Amino acid sequence: MLQRRLTFGSVMIGSLVTILYFDSTFERVVLEGTFWQSLFFGQAVLPPGILMFIVLLAIIVLAANELCGIFRAKKIKVEPWVVSTAGIAGFACVYLSVNRDSPHHMSACIASAAMMIAMLSLVVHCRHRQTQGAIATISATALSFIYLGLLPGLLMAIRIHHGVWMIAAILGITKICDIGAYFTGQAIGRHKLVPWLSPGKTWEGLIGGLLLSALLALGLAVIANRNGNGTVYWPLIWAGMGGLVLGGVGQLGDLLASLLKRDAGIKDSGSSIPGFGGILDVVDSPLLVAPVAYWILWAIK
Repeated sequence: MLQRRLTFGSVMIGSLVTILYFDSTFERVVLEGTFWQSLFFGQAVLPPGILMFIVLLAIIVLAANELCGIFRAKKIKVEPWVVSTAGIAGFACVYLSVNRDSPHHMSACIASAAMMIAMLSLVVHCRHRQTQGAIATISATALSFIYLGLLPGLLMAIRIHHGVWMIAAILGITKICDIGAYFTGQAIGRHKLVPWLSPGKTWEGLIGGLLLSALLALGLAVIANRNGNGTVYWPLIWAGMGGLVLGGVGQLGDLLASLLKRDAGIKDSGSSIPGFGGILDVVDSPLLVAPVAYWILWAIK
């Protein structure tokens, strides 16, 4: 198991760095011709985050199938295409609102899309001419709209406002907490964190993971400040506290996913990533971190 985690973890890290690198270069591509410019709302260059947008869309669709598996294990009748549509709709709402610089339309856009997705789920449910399970179906669809739509959309908002490497920093700070918690727990873990929910997690592992997240955040802040010609862009106290918060929220995201899976009676959301499980098993912590990171960056900047 550990060897698989190390192997496929390295592959995922390499893939992430490659995607973010090309994403940062694509935003400098000049659009020639009226057709291409009109396709991207009259912009002369590709909008920032276009590659990340495509990758997140693919992740949403794949994660939607896994989330449907969790719902079905609880006898909740959902259609994968409806769950995927709910996730894409929530994601598009945030992306279009941020990219079009129209924050005053964001609440109306999200409310309208949520209403249409809710009605769609009920219409699809009613084609069987039965009322049983309607509440569970619409609740599952609403969760998909938020979990697979709005939260990834906030990652796109961070990408657009703060740059591609801020996304790399957030993901690194979040995921290094998982790594620190795992190895610290294996080495000195004695006291169970939440034994009824996640028997493998320990308090010692959590502390080790949080400290590692804080150290990485501090290190990145020092590097950023040095590159700023002596100007302190990131106060170290804020960086350290931010690392602790992001690492802790990431662990909550992992526990939230565990809660859903245990309620459904399954261990992993899928088996597409050897050593880790499914897509949801990998993205559960960054998804919950996204809104917290957004507001931390807003407060600092």
